Amino acid sequence: MPKDVALWNNLLMQKLMYAISGFIILLIIVGLALPQHALVHSSVRIDAHPATIFALINDFHRVSLWSPWINSDPNARIVFSGPERGVDAAITWDGTIIGTGAQVITASQPYKYVATTINPGESSEARSWFDLEAMDDTTIITWSFETDYGYNLVGRYFALILKGVVKRDYDVGLANLKDLAESLPGTDFSDIEIERITVEPVQIAYRSATSIPKPAAISEAMGAAYFEILNFIDKHRLQEAGAPLSITRSFSGSQLRFDAAIPVRGVSEATPSNGVTVNIGNTYGGTVIRVKHVGSYRTLSETHVKIAAYLAALGIKRNGDAWESYVSDPTKVADADLLTYVYYPIR
Repeated sequence: MPKDVALWNNLLMQKLMYAISGFIILLIIVGLALPQHALVHSSVRIDAHPATIFALINDFHRVSLWSPWINSDPNARIVFSGPERGVDAAITWDGTIIGTGAQVITASQPYKYVATTINPGESSEARSWFDLEAMDDTTIITWSFETDYGYNLVGRYFALILKGVVKRDYDVGLANLKDLAESLPGTDFSDIEIERITVEPVQIAYRSATSIPKPAAISEAMGAAYFEILNFIDKHRLQEAGAPLSITRSFSGSQLRFDAAIPVRGVSEATPSNGVTVNIGNTYGGTVIRVKHVGSYRTLSETHVKIAAYLAALGIKRNGDAWESYVSDPTKVADADLLTYVYYPIR
């Protein structure tokens, strides 16, 4: 009897091993039949221009405002590196909920496309990208994710679950992005030329003035102020050292207060710095954004509105009063060709 029991146990063990082997073979066959790529797409229509949305996806600082992952782990350690935005901008994270990882922007085509690599160089490396399509005054954005598991069969099975999780999170993220983008100024700023530069302070002779916010009234007040400044320059034997400026000091909606100014050289101790109407001072020195405006002075207000939308979309804080530099001589240059540079100090 013991021999029969031993034989029976051996037969059972063999059958069990065959069953396990068969199951493993089945898993391998099914795994090899599963797609080696996990591909996810999620789209939404946003009532905002592509330029605004691009600013929110091309900068990880802005991404953190709507990301479904970062918001889910408030105690996570987030580190930004590389350029502030665009290609090679990077973010790393380390949290109890979201785990650890890294992401870097690998492609950035203004107002159309942004691509990133997640965990670059690691076995878990994946791609993510955004496609923007302008539709009248709205934008259709598609957020895609792809990862290649190759012959990693465990990864292929994991992809069956991962696709659903990623799709859900992408839908949530795009909903957050939609809410944020639609809360920002709706002006399209994609057609303005924007530079980020550092300027040095220069000496100016200036006169404060006020006006109602209408082009004709502003032009009249500015003309009177420049007339007094030029007389001051001649009287004190100074030299003009640059294009005329207008520095906006305040705007209440019913009244504009500004300083009309002209850069000067030759200021000495004998030059009165606090005159009755004209004073000597210095312009702002530091980091600014400079925007090139070509056209009538009457359309400068539109450029300022676009700059305000640009600053809001990128989350850039102002650091002082804006000013305009009137490069062209309006008595010699056609109205449509007038060149003006608009400066905004930023932090």
